[in-house]
Amino acid sequence: MPHWLVIDLEATTEEGGWPLEDMEIIEIGASLVGADGHEVDHFQRFVRPARRPCLTGFCRQLTHINQADVDSAASLPLVWPAFERWLGHHRPRLAGWASWGDYDRRQLEQEWQLHGLDSLLNAVPHLNLKQRFAEVRQLKRAVGLHTALQLAGLNFQGQQHRALEDARNTARLLPLVLPA
Repeated sequence: MPHWLVIDLEATTEEGGWPLEDMEIIEIGASLVGADGHEVDHFQRFVRPARRPCLTGFCRQLTHINQADVDSAASLPLVWPAFERWLGHHRPRLAGWASWGDYDRRQLEQEWQLHGLDSLLNAVPHLNLKQRFAEVRQLKRAVGLHTALQLAGLNFQGQQHRALEDARNTARLLPLVLPA
């Protein structure tokens, strides 16, 4: 059975948000699932930001990520190869990767370019689950993850705005949007 990788990122931010180019990844969460949404494996790491190493109060409150979590983490150029080694074990069955919206794809592409990193993800298609969910449900506009789960009759499980838990909740919607 093919597997899908669902990725969620947490990044540095301030109330009102920052432009993508000013944000840095502070947590990577990935849930590898079958087309039925059942988790096969997962990956989670904190990442130490370089340009703005001190998390804003808003960011800490939103994500529940402490300054000590990122201070003790490795930088993305060290964390990403660990992710790629983990992903490499699953590559033969990887059908594609998905995220809720396009932010995570764009943030990763920006960080890969900035740090000169390559990824196995470049060889498989990306699915914007937020957009696909809206299309399948014939919604007038795309909705947030929490609302999508409610529309699907599901409750959010765990802490919102934590990468792995957001990825796992996003993965629960995957079977509803993939062709049978």
